[in-house]
Amino acid sequence: MTNIHPTAIVHPGAHLGEGVSVGAYSIIGEHVEIGERTQVGPHVVITGHTRIGIDNRIFQFCSLGEVPQDKKYAGEPTRLEIGDRNTIRESCTFNCGTAQDAGVTRLGDDNWIMAYVHIAHDCQVGNHTIFANYAALAGHVSIGDWTILGGFTAVHQFVRIGGHCMTGVGTVLLQDVPTYVTVSGNPSAPHGINSEGLKRRGFSSAAIMSIKRAYKAIYKNSLTLDEACAAVAAEVAATPELEVLAEFLAKPGRGIVR
Repeated sequence: MTNIHPTAIVHPGAHLGEGVSVGAYSIIGEHVEIGERTQVGPHVVITGHTRIGIDNRIFQFCSLGEVPQDKKYAGEPTRLEIGDRNTIRESCTFNCGTAQDAGVTRLGDDNWIMAYVHIAHDCQVGNHTIFANYAALAGHVSIGDWTILGGFTAVHQFVRIGGHCMTGVGTVLLQDVPTYVTVSGNPSAPHGINSEGLKRRGFSSAAIMSIKRAYKAIYKNSLTLDEACAAVAAEVAATPELEVLAEFLAKPGRGIVR
């Protein structure tokens, strides 16, 4: 059974799974789907074409699925999709996508999203990420699995952040961050690889050493970016963990933090 507070407003067209709870004064819109056992706290607004998976916990004062902050938006039925087992803390704002992109903003599974985080239109966020308080993504940002954003990190639109990355507090990102790299500052600068995070996730010592050598090829060996990309690609056969880094570097973007 669902547990809906008497003061909450749930549109008859909304679909709430078994065991969903909705707190006091929350509002659930017509096109919203919420999966089993998800907890929606008090004073939460979930609107738009929003689909939320199972076992999520959404704290008070969040706004999820509202129209994008994009002047080109003309009322198209774009979407917000949130996966399973996410924690979304107080006063977060996630917007739907736009017709100019994929039309959907996505947050994957098992993410830990702290207070006052903003995820703008068409962002694609993977799994097992941590966003500290006040982290903010502009539109069309993509973030890989296991990445950690420090508090007050600000990410420019269309920036890509690879998996297993980490940013320091107050980081401003105007360019892409390759997989495994840590950055901080304004403007942001690279500060090695996220070796401690890789150890915790079971990467072998040999793999971590290879990733460190790849980092040196990109940042320390006075190579051009094309030369560094070729050097990383040449090591993929010996170290499969470098494949995601080589693929990231091969894709066009805003240029990497360097």
